[in-house]
Amino acid sequence: MDPNTIRQLIISIPALVLAIIIHEVSHGYVANRLGDPTAKLLGRLTLNPLKHIDPVGTIIMPFMLYYLSNGQFVFGYAKPVPINPQNFKDPRKDMAISAAAGPVTNILIAIISQIIFAHLILPASTVMPDSINSTVLNPMAMMFQTSIGINIFLAVINLIPIPPLDGGRVLVGFLPYKQAIAYSRIEPYGFIIVIILFMTKIANIIIYPVVAILYMLINLL
Repeated sequence: MDPNTIRQLIISIPALVLAIIIHEVSHGYVANRLGDPTAKLLGRLTLNPLKHIDPVGTIIMPFMLYYLSNGQFVFGYAKPVPINPQNFKDPRKDMAISAAAGPVTNILIAIISQIIFAHLILPASTVMPDSINSTVLNPMAMMFQTSIGINIFLAVINLIPIPPLDGGRVLVGFLPYKQAIAYSRIEPYGFIIVIILFMTKIANIIIYPVVAILYMLINLL
């Protein structure tokens, strides 16, 4: 493995792990505010990676995808934060809000990363000596640029309206009751459907234009 690949992994993997951990914590935090303390009681409202890491989704999958895509694609997931809708005052609506918290948080992280990159790191790089740029600011620039891409991609994928993805749970929460019950029945097959959409590249038709639009909007900041 060449040094550039190693450096990119050192930057990409922590950014991905942080993005998916904050994504999950946001689900639990919002659920707690809405009346469900399940995640809090289980100690999942923490940024401690050991509480959230899934061996396959957080470690093995990102490395495999990075290797198989020649460094062009990194994705992963953490252990889902447990939520008990029975603790909500309005289970369907509050579950939808809790589900939306994850992608919304990822978009906010992307925005914050862009602001730091564009308004702190780039201006600093014009006045700092080359030694500081090469050892500190350039790696930081790569880290925040990677954070922008990873968080946008995580947000868009999770907003696909197929349960158990967050977008599916949001849609179920706002559909009329009968339609919501019928639609929620596809949840056991949701990941299979998503995999088929990616394998047939149908998902690309939806995902990449949305990713490009978000990139464009965030780059305006």
